[in-house]
Amino acid sequence: MAIQVKNNISWVGQRDWEVRDFHGTEYKTHQGSSYNSYLICEGKNVLIDTVDHKFSRDFVANLEKEIDLAAIDYIIINHAEEDHAGALTELMSRIPDTPIYCTTNAIDSINGHHHHPEWNFHTVKTGDSLDIGNGKTLIFVETPMLHWPDSMMTYMTEDAVLFSNDAFGQHYCDEHLFNDEVDQTELYEQCARYYANILTPFSRLVTPKINEILGFNLPVDMIATSHGVVWRDNPTQIVAKYLEWAADYQEDRITIFYDTMSSNTRMMADAIAQGIHDTDPTVAVKIYNISRHDKNEILTQIFRSKGVLVGSSTMNNVMMPKVAGMLEELAGLRFRNKKASAFGSFGWTGGAVDRIQTRLMDAGFDIALSLKAKWRPDGKALEECREHGRKIDREWALHPLKETSVPVQPVESACGCNAESKADAGVSMICTVCQWVYDPELGEPLQDVAPGTAWSDVPESFLCPGCALGKSVFDPL
Repeated sequence: MAIQVKNNISWVGQRDWEVRDFHGTEYKTHQGSSYNSYLICEGKNVLIDTVDHKFSRDFVANLEKEIDLAAIDYIIINHAEEDHAGALTELMSRIPDTPIYCTTNAIDSINGHHHHPEWNFHTVKTGDSLDIGNGKTLIFVETPMLHWPDSMMTYMTEDAVLFSNDAFGQHYCDEHLFNDEVDQTELYEQCARYYANILTPFSRLVTPKINEILGFNLPVDMIATSHGVVWRDNPTQIVAKYLEWAADYQEDRITIFYDTMSSNTRMMADAIAQGIHDTDPTVAVKIYNISRHDKNEILTQIFRSKGVLVGSSTMNNVMMPKVAGMLEELAGLRFRNKKASAFGSFGWTGGAVDRIQTRLMDAGFDIALSLKAKWRPDGKALEECREHGRKIDREWALHPLKETSVPVQPVESACGCNAESKADAGVSMICTVCQWVYDPELGEPLQDVAPGTAWSDVPESFLCPGCALGKSVFDPL
């Protein structure tokens, strides 16, 4: 059943109460999700996005109740993933000549999923517009890597509605459509979970893209997302939240996660948490057994935290497999402005802790000293764990503590230099989006950057060969 969004804009999407996995099984959707498709009926009739492919037939049947399919003048595809454009094959079998407006990159994605290169594609780029009659226009804004290369947003003038694609959304299913109608605590929990697990790797792109959109000076009365609620009550509240989250976000919070064979590492985790609490009871400490807790919840807590402690028993001289998998996730998400430390128990040899410490360093964390305990911790070992927690809390403090003896240094100056001086020294630079590495010894001949060129001397027009983004997304390696 269609729901009026505003004036001649209707929601014609699909609620999915049952879905529990997204991106394979990587994202747990405990509260379901929705696939938001919108029908605009002005001088021209426009469909913005479709729904997940498993609802294709239902979607087309329901859409046909709202409009004669042959009367649809344009189809806008903001993003080509199957949960957005999955019903295209079913829909286009009925109206094969209808123009499809999308980015150039989206054509490759759509054809990759649907295998219909003969469809009537019209490519758009930022600033392009489409007159839909009655004095109203659709304006397109490319948003590459938020979170696919093909992504874009669509803005409707006069009604001042931003169809924002995946940005500002959440995997959250509710019978109500608008943000002011749902439980606010649930809503923001799902917003933070969505950002932490999906958009964090692209945080460096979020702020400039939002500022670019704001620079158009277009009023925004409503933000119509691809998943979850439509923001109609103070819609810019979620925009402000995204700007906050994108700015190397952290709270006065520490997350501890571990896996254990005989509860020895669990005992260490508990004692470390006690030490942290003893030093500063205002710090929020969360402890998770990675083999028993929701991975996405742990990642959300790490996103909110100033630091993380990772523990594992040693098995075959390496860490427990679920800890290794989580560290791979952390490397991909590339959290910024966070500290980390490894701990764990062992019997004959303690290789797990060393491997965890190395992987945390690879993932970009600011590393603190690790802690090992042999066999089951006794009273003395547990006191060492508590003291480790006290030391960690003092080192990671965001505000003065009575026992603070080691000043907290800004991340950029902890090694006595900032990123630019590192680059001037000739270190390699890594793209935070696609992980392509600039080696000053090699340069980049395809862009006339000669071998031996320091990063500071690389032209500002330089584009990453991996993802075509500029110098601003690079960090020292």
